[in-house]
Amino acid sequence: MVGERIREADFSDLCRMNRDPRVMATLGGPHSEAQTRSFLGTSLGHWERHGYGTWIFRDRVHRSFVGRAGLRHVEIDGNPEVELLYALMAEFWNRGLATEMARAIVKVAFARIRLGNIVAFTLPTNLGSRRVMEKAGFTYECDIAWAGLRHVLYRLENPAR
Repeated sequence: MVGERIREADFSDLCRMNRDPRVMATLGGPHSEAQTRSFLGTSLGHWERHGYGTWIFRDRVHRSFVGRAGLRHVEIDGNPEVELLYALMAEFWNRGLATEMARAIVKVAFARIRLGNIVAFTLPTNLGSRRVMEKAGFTYECDIAWAGLRHVLYRLENPAR
C-alpha cells in the first residue's frame, strides 16, 4: 500500500466508503455526500492547522482505494488528545491492512511529529478494531462516552519519551 495526504480528488472514493453500511456500521452509519464533503473539508483543514491529518491508502500496484487512516485532534472528557483513526473498504478486511496502516501512522506520530502519546477508541463490540489497536501496541485505558455511546479507549505512549 501507499499512503498519501487526503485531497479533494479523493471525494468519490470517500463517498463510496461512507455509503457502505458494512464499513460504516461502527462509524455512525452511512453518510450522505454532504456529510462526506464536511469530513473532507474538516480533514483538509486539519492538515492546514496542524501539518498532519488523514491519509488515503491505495494498493501500490492497481491504485485501488483501500481506506483511510490518520491522526486528528479530539477532546475527550474535556482533555485534548490526538486520535489514531482508520477505516478500510470491506473487501480489504481480514488481511492485516488496518494494522499495517495503524503501525505506519504510529511511526509518523512518534518519529516525525514527536507526539508524546496517541489514543484510539471504538465501540466495545468492535473486536476487529480492538485487535488492530492491540497489534499496533495500544493498551486499554478506560471506557469513555463518544457520540453518545460507550466506547473503549486505548492509549500508546511514545517509547522515546
